[in-house]
Amino acid sequence: MNLFELNDNYKQIADRDDLDPTVLKDTLDAIQDDRKTKLDNLATWADRLKSEIDFMNDKKKSWEEEITYRKNKLKWIKKYITNVLDDAGIKKMATENHLLSARNFKASTVIDDTDKIPAEYRNYAKYEGMYDVEKSDIYKALKSGKKVPGAHLKPNRSTVIK
Repeated sequence: MNLFELNDNYKQIADRDDLDPTVLKDTLDAIQDDRKTKLDNLATWADRLKSEIDFMNDKKKSWEEEITYRKNKLKWIKKYITNVLDDAGIKKMATENHLLSARNFKASTVIDDTDKIPAEYRNYAKYEGMYDVEKSDIYKALKSGKKVPGAHLKPNRSTVIK
């Protein structure tokens, strides 16, 4: 075999996705080549894989940014629709293609100042000496009409689009 054919052998191995590490090791061990050539081809393969990983990570980041952008745009559009319906006093509206229903969803618990949250709404054991605010307990208290210093409920009104 000449050098070109050996490089082709490595290329064939690199193009296979079905090789587990044990089979890959056995396949590489079976290639009769001097150590320097074998390691050079493996280093080239490693460089190629690194480039592919970097490319995929860049694409992943780009897709994540695009998804975030579209989620934010969707929130804004639904908020706008809700405001238009609420301003007109309309609870439900049928359009040519959709049924729009403005409705209240579970309110969000907003912590304004963690230092003002009473001890009964904190979990000191969770973080060994530090505390964690128990938002679910605060939500239940606020929902039942109790006052909790440092926290309030934020209404969550949106439109369901069918």
